[in-house]
Amino acid sequence: MPQKRQHYRKNLASKGLIFLAGEEMEITIRDISITGMFAELPANARLTDVDTIFKALGPSAEVDIFLEDLQLAGEAEVTRVKLDNGIFHMGFDFKNISYDAENMLYKRKAYRKSMVALGTVFIDEKRYNFSTLNVSVEGLMLRIPDKVAVKKGMVVKFEFEKLDLKGEIKVVWLEHDKDGGTLMGLQYMHLEKVIEGLPRFAR
Repeated sequence: MPQKRQHYRKNLASKGLIFLAGEEMEITIRDISITGMFAELPANARLTDVDTIFKALGPSAEVDIFLEDLQLAGEAEVTRVKLDNGIFHMGFDFKNISYDAENMLYKRKAYRKSMVALGTVFIDEKRYNFSTLNVSVEGLMLRIPDKVAVKKGMVVKFEFEKLDLKGEIKVVWLEHDKDGGTLMGLQYMHLEKVIEGLPRFAR
């Protein structure tokens, strides 16, 4: 039995993806537990040393991950990085992980990142503030605190400052919750800029 380890870790050599420096990069998972993992990432032209890794991570030190073989996807915090012979050895703590990821991505076609941020949507020339629940490269899920008369298939304008997005989105589904709010799933139709800062993690 492993000594001085809070959780059992399983050794393996499985492949996965992380989203770092605006790119999806392949990693090799060396061991994993219910709380985190150790993985290897080859150095490249953009990530040449430990400092470039942490600059790419930013203050939160969090990345999006997709482990296809283990059917895990979500967010993890990078807790340690060491460079040895052109390979980064990295420790991760899981923060927000979804299981059965392959089935999830098959249904949704793209990874959805949990994100709570404010935006604005315009329905029948009336402005509503919303809060996102998750976002992807194809659309977003949001909640408006009011009961809104909106129909499936409607195309409405929106602004989302967090990702610097604005344009038109189509209502794919909607429902009213018990607190009198409106939940909506929306698909991007026309955007004024290319989406940056989100992985696709889909084949």
